Amino acid sequence: MVILTKRAFLGGAACAALAGCGGGAGQIGAPGVGGGSTYRPTQNAGFDSWLAGFRQRAASSGISDSTISRAFRGAGYLPDVVERDRNQTEFKRSLEDYLAIAASDERVSKGRAALARHGNVLSRIESQYGVPAHVVTAVWGLESYYGERRGDVPVISALATLAYDGRRGSFFESQLIAALRILENGDITPERMTGSWAGAMGHTQFIPTSYLSYAVDFTGDGRRDIWSDDPTDALASTAAYLNRAGWVRGQPWGGEVGSAAANSGTPSEILQPQVPGPQFAVFRNFQVIKRYNNSNSYALGVGHLSDRIAGAGPLKGQFGPDANGLTLADRKRLQQRLTAAGFDTEGADGVIGPKSESAIRAYQRQNGLPETGQPSPGLLARLG
Repeated sequence: MVILTKRAFLGGAACAALAGCGGGAGQIGAPGVGGGSTYRPTQNAGFDSWLAGFRQRAASSGISDSTISRAFRGAGYLPDVVERDRNQTEFKRSLEDYLAIAASDERVSKGRAALARHGNVLSRIESQYGVPAHVVTAVWGLESYYGERRGDVPVISALATLAYDGRRGSFFESQLIAALRILENGDITPERMTGSWAGAMGHTQFIPTSYLSYAVDFTGDGRRDIWSDDPTDALASTAAYLNRAGWVRGQPWGGEVGSAAANSGTPSEILQPQVPGPQFAVFRNFQVIKRYNNSNSYALGVGHLSDRIAGAGPLKGQFGPDANGLTLADRKRLQQRLTAAGFDTEGADGVIGPKSESAIRAYQRQNGLPETGQPSPGLLARLG
């Protein structure tokens, strides 16, 4: 058994973004899902020249001329995609903040409602693939907020733009070829093939190559439709992916040390990503979740959210105060009091992000205080 401490934990992609910023079936993160109305093609001579060459490469890969023509009718260079790709910042959250978002009260309640609403189909999916319904639902919740944030950026344009002008041109060109194969198979039309700015698609944010390898037609209508308002194919495809990645039927992902799930066998690892903070006993299925998004934070987020959806309570382990001397409960109270005073933080999850920082600055400005945007015990006390 290996015990991983904070140093080892943070060595990987410890703080991957949440949906709409999910992992997309294991490879592309999908930050910025949505906002397709602002992603409009513009003229770019270099892109047009690249596209002429790509059309030939696509044809030599076996894509028909008709599919290529349909795919690129109306498609074009998206400067906003390039801007997003080039201006990604390395943003790391503590595990406490990550889990506060991943298993927020709203995400838990929406997850329980989604599980109840789609319980019959999820039960059939679990029976076929062995992945528990609440785990599939949790992946759905992190990847697209249960389908609310699937993304509406034209995937062909996004992938073509990144293949031409991105940091990983050859990778995105391979994804673009895969997207054309999806169109060739008739699963979707170019107009309905939408997703994140980075090309992750559908309810559970599959990238095109993962779609070709793992997506399934669970409805039996002849199409693997992960884009439909009906999430059936997307949820089944997620279960199929996890099944192929080695999901062990009947075994939990893990759980907080001392919980019933953690005591159900011999764990492969004990994780304590944040000290002080809870410890987690994890099993093989934890590593399977990481095949979907190679981040300990993500896998713990899916696992903990799935437990909460299934009826479990919050974690018992305490994280302790942050660098500013505030606990999660303190930060929630600060957000609540700022909002009540007329400085809306747009939620009280205890995570101090840009909206909370803006509210703090506005309060400080109005009250003649230095505009730091930073929370503190003194600020909390001043707000009463």
